[in-house]
Amino acid sequence: MNNEVISLKNAYIYQKESLILSDVNFTIHKGEFVFLIGKTGSGKSSLLKTLYADLWLEKGDGKVAGFDLTTIKHKQIPFLRRKIGIVFQDFQLLSDRNVMANLVFFMEAMGWSKNNEIVSRITEVLDLVGLPEVLHKMPHQLSGGEQQRIAIARALLNNPDIILADEPTGNLDPEKSIEILKLFFKINEVSNTAILMATHELDLIERFPKRTIFCDNGRVDDLT
Repeated sequence: MNNEVISLKNAYIYQKESLILSDVNFTIHKGEFVFLIGKTGSGKSSLLKTLYADLWLEKGDGKVAGFDLTTIKHKQIPFLRRKIGIVFQDFQLLSDRNVMANLVFFMEAMGWSKNNEIVSRITEVLDLVGLPEVLHKMPHQLSGGEQQRIAIARALLNNPDIILADEPTGNLDPEKSIEILKLFFKINEVSNTAILMATHELDLIERFPKRTIFCDNGRVDDLT
């Protein structure tokens, strides 16, 4: 049985007409944890955007969560994203509504309709990220670390095959960065969700070594 959640073969990553990464080859399997490292501007975000079909895969082969990136239709992209959890550096919580309303809004957009199932799943993921008591708080009432935990909870709501995390500790101090990284490890272990985490914080990787993919000078190398 094929348990690949990401597969790129001879893939070329573009931003408009600019070639960002050449001849990218790697596979990530269900339950794997992988770091994606490289300096700012090395192509990490472009690679992640290609994986969730925000950028088109112009050349090569790519599959994510069962979807073919070279043939995917525009109307299929929301269904691909239902199988991916995406975590950004800047949290992207809706500032005009509380945590519960943020998560309900996301789940309804993902196609959930039964209120009891929505509430049950929100309770589960908030327990998993260690914030069961913040349902009625507004985002501005939470610390940066707490907001990122809510963003991670949101990414988990739809039981994704993989979480793509783009510099999720970039706006946090070192202590909070370690807490968030340990939370990702816990999620990876408890839910067997694959995680691809982009970061330029090499000290985190040195302290917590995992399989590492490296972007540099237009290339991508698997360092493990």
